[in-house]
Amino acid sequence: MSEIQSEIQSEKQADPAVPTTPAVRFADFGLSPDILRALSDQGYVHPTPIQAEAIPVVLQGRDVMGAAQTGTGKTAGFSLPIIQLLLAHANNSASPARHPVRALILTPTRELADQVAENVKAYCRHTPLRSTVVFGGVDIAPQTAALRSGIEIVIATPGRLLDHVQQKTLNLSQTQILVMDEADRMLDMGFLPDLQRIINLLPKERQNLMFSATFSGEIKKLASTFLRNPVTIEVARSNATADNVTQTMYHVNEQAKAEAVSYIIRERNLKQVIVFSNTKIGASKLARHLENEGVKASAIHGDKTQNERMAALEAFKQGEIEVLVATDVAARGLDIAELPCVINFDLPYNAEDYVHRIGRTGRAGASGDAISLYADKDERLLVDIEKMIKHKFVRAELTGFVAKPSSGERERSGRGAEGRSDRGSDRSGGDRGGEGRGAPSGRSLQHTRSAYTSTPTSPSRREKIDPWFLKPYEPALEPEAAASNVAPTGGAIKPPKVKLAALLGGLPKRQ
Repeated sequence: MSEIQSEIQSEKQADPAVPTTPAVRFADFGLSPDILRALSDQGYVHPTPIQAEAIPVVLQGRDVMGAAQTGTGKTAGFSLPIIQLLLAHANNSASPARHPVRALILTPTRELADQVAENVKAYCRHTPLRSTVVFGGVDIAPQTAALRSGIEIVIATPGRLLDHVQQKTLNLSQTQILVMDEADRMLDMGFLPDLQRIINLLPKERQNLMFSATFSGEIKKLASTFLRNPVTIEVARSNATADNVTQTMYHVNEQAKAEAVSYIIRERNLKQVIVFSNTKIGASKLARHLENEGVKASAIHGDKTQNERMAALEAFKQGEIEVLVATDVAARGLDIAELPCVINFDLPYNAEDYVHRIGRTGRAGASGDAISLYADKDERLLVDIEKMIKHKFVRAELTGFVAKPSSGERERSGRGAEGRSDRGSDRSGGDRGGEGRGAPSGRSLQHTRSAYTSTPTSPSRREKIDPWFLKPYEPALEPEAAASNVAPTGGAIKPPKVKLAALLGGLPKRQ
C-alpha cells in the first residue's frame, strides 16, 4: 500500500491521533478539479500539518525547507502543488517536444524513488501530465524509451540520472522545479559531487524545495547555498520521533543478539517486522539465522540486485515473508501499511538514521513499537541518539531471555570437563595401584599416548616433509675438487676456463 493509501485509510478511520487539520480542506488551496478528483476518489479530504503549511507556499513559487516527522505526508506536501503549477503547460500532444522535463525530484535511494513515483502517478491520474522514475540496478532501456516519449515529472536517483544525461536521453534545460526529498542524505558528502553536476545542468531561475524528517545545523548551512530566501516549515521539533511509537532499549550481549531477535519475534508473535542491521554481511547472516529458527525471513541490501530487492519487498508487503532484514538503504522510502514493529539489531552509526528507521512504524497516526538492542560497545551510539532526539531511554533487560552458549563456549567447556576427569582418573589410579602420587596408571599412560596420535575422527594435519631437507649438512667442495669428483657423462668435455694471468699476457700461448 502506498503512502497516500495509508494516509487515506487513517482519514477514513478518523483516528484522533492522526495529525490532520480538519478546519482546512484541499479544496481551499485552489487546486485543480482534476487533482481534487484524484484525491476524492481515495477519500483524501483533509491535509496533514506539513501539507497545510507547505502547499500554499509552494504554490506561490517560494523556495521551501520542510521538516516533519516521517510518515506525515511530506510527499503530497510538494507533489500536489507541483502538479498544480505544471497544469498550465499540460497538453495531449503526441510530440515529445511538447513534454519537456519541467520538474525533477531527487531521492537518495531506489526504494524511495519508486515510492514517490507511485504517489505522483496517483495524483496525476486525471491530468495529461506524464511522470516516470529512473534508478540504477535495472535495465536502462525501458527508462530510455519513456524519457524519449516526453515526460514532465522525473523522479530519479542521482547516479542513474547522470547516466541518462551522458547518453543524451534527458534534457534538463527547461526544468522549472527541483525537489530534494530526504535532503539531509542528499546533501551528504557522498552525494554532493553528483548534486553539483545536476544543479549545473539546470536553469538558474528555478524553484527549489527540500523536504526531510531531519535537518542538522550543518545541513541547513549547506542547503543555504542552493536555496534562495527559503521559507522554513517545521511542524514538529527538528529531529523528533513520533509520539505514537513506543521506544524500548534492551541490553543484550553482542553474541546473543541474533537469539534475542528470534526470542522477541516468538514471544510477541510478530508476523510483520523490519529488522535493521548496519552491515550487508550482518543482514544476510541474521536472515539465515532466522530461517534456521523457522521464521520466514529475507534480507535486502546494496549487494542485492534491484529486482531481488523489489521482489523481497513485495513478498513482505503481501505477508509471504514475516521478517525483512535491511540495511539503511531501506530505511527511507519504505511504506508498509500498519507495520506493527521495527527492531534495531544494530544501533545506527548516524543518530539521524534512528529517526528514519523507527519512522517505518507508527505511520499516519497508527501506533507502533520500536525495539533496539545494544551491547556495551554501543553505549556511545546510544548517548548520541538520546542527545539528538532529546529523550532519555530507560535501559532494560530482556525478561525471560536466556542466551544459548556459543559453539566456542561449548567446546571450551567440554575440553575443560574432559581435562578435569582425566586428572581425577590419574589421581585415583595412583592411589589404587599404590605406585606413588606422581606415577600415572597404565590406563592414563595409554590415554596420554592416544591423545597425541591421529584418529579417524581427527586426522593429522601435518604435511609430508621432503627427505632432502632432512639430509645432514655437507660443506661445498672447491671447484677443482668438484670437477675431479664428477664422472664423465659421455658428452663433450668443456675446456677449463682461462686464468686471469693469461688474459694479461702472463702465461705462454698454447702451441
